[in-house]
This record gives sequence, C-alpha cells and structure tokens, in this order.
Amino acid sequence: MKIVTWNVNSIGMRLEHVLRFLREESPDILMMQELKTLTCPTTEFEALGYSSHALGQKAYNGVAILSKAPIILMQDRLSGEDADEQARYLEAEIKGLRIINIYAPNGNPLPSEKFDYKLRWLARLQMRLQHLIQGGVPFVIGGDFNIIPEAKDCHDPKTWMDDALYRIESRQKFRALLNLGLTDAFRIQNSNGGHYSFWDYQAGAWPRNHGIRIDHFLLSPLIADRMRSCRIEAAPRGWEKPSDHVPVIVELDF
Repeated sequence: MKIVTWNVNSIGMRLEHVLRFLREESPDILMMQELKTLTCPTTEFEALGYSSHALGQKAYNGVAILSKAPIILMQDRLSGEDADEQARYLEAEIKGLRIINIYAPNGNPLPSEKFDYKLRWLARLQMRLQHLIQGGVPFVIGGDFNIIPEAKDCHDPKTWMDDALYRIESRQKFRALLNLGLTDAFRIQNSNGGHYSFWDYQAGAWPRNHGIRIDHFLLSPLIADRMRSCRIEAAPRGWEKPSDHVPVIVELDF
C-alpha cells in the first residue's frame, strides 16, 4: 500500500500538479493539506480511479483524502474545543487501516493566540491518538505537522530558533506523540540530516537546499513493522509554479 501526504498550497493553483503526480506515482492513497477552498475537485480524480473526501475552508486550511479503495469517514474534527471550526483534520478507514490526515497550525507569530492554539490543538491530537492506540486501532497519521523535530531537520537551526515551528514547546509536543509509541516513518531508514519537505519561495531556498522537514508520517505500534520504505519526493518542487512543500511517500505491507 502506497500512501502519500502533500501540502499542495492551494488545490486551485496546483490541480494539474496533483493530477500529474497521480499519473506518475499511482498511490493507493493521497492525503492533501492546505486546499484553500471550500470544495475540492472530484471529476478529475474520479477519471483516474480515485474517490475522495474533503473538508474545505474558504481561502485557508482544508484537507482531503483520495483513495482507490472506498473511504469510510470516521471523524472530521478533533474533540476538546467546540469553537474550533478550522478545517485541519480528517480521519477515515480504508481497507481496514485508519488513515489520519492533519494540517497542524503554524503558530506564528510569537507570542500570540495562534501559538497558544497550536499547542492546544497538538494536545488534543495527542489525546485522540492515545485513544486509538489504547483501542488497538492500526493507523497511519500523515500531513503537515508544522514542526521541525530536530536540528538536523533544518538547514540552519539558528535561523529557526524563535519560530513556532522549532520552538521547544512545539518539539516537545512532537516528542510526546512519539512517546505514545508512534514511529517517525522517515527516520526508520534515514538517520542523517539534509532531507527536507519544504523550501521557502524566498532567498533561493530551493536551489540552495535551505529547507526544513515538517511533513511527516507517524506509524502506530501495529503498523511500524509493516513499513517497506518512506521517502521524500522532491521533484515536484522543481515544477513550474510549485507548492513550497513536496510529497512524502510511505509504502506498507498491509
């Protein structure tokens, strides 16, 4: 089973990129973030054999799951904050595997309510994942976590020291997820630095490889041993008018 996560940074702007990727890679499941629209195209995806479920939001956020197999929606929001209407979470069952797609809050600037919201949102996510683990549910969670886990996950840690993505509070939240028994899929086979999933549009970050790794797959204890591979597919960053993120691909024996 090939599963992909990709922050497309506007499906309206990047639809042709997504269609090209689907034709070239033919994943079983594609999780997208930052749709920036209320609705997600369906006709084009159906023509390639994909059903879809999207949770959109006008101009901001938005997540979607595409799948060759039927999608059974389980949840489209995190509990714990009734006033939260941001489109950041989709949880579905596909062929007996729980698939969780997230677009975690950025949290900048600091200090701010946005950073406080980020920490609260991640705490709510932790509670949900703990519940699934305790219930013996096999799951894969992927998406834009907006967290740089370690110094080796960014080109120059000093430049990110006061950014919400690298603040110690954010990294502690990521570590708390791992402490539940989850596994950072990319790190199973890739222990070195220099591997990134995001490059800013400014200051020649892409050609100079001044990137950060903030798009992740975490595997539940029942799934980690089933991983074949996990890789970052950087090629789409070099396409015309690309997203600033690139796909991350995990393959499982499931």
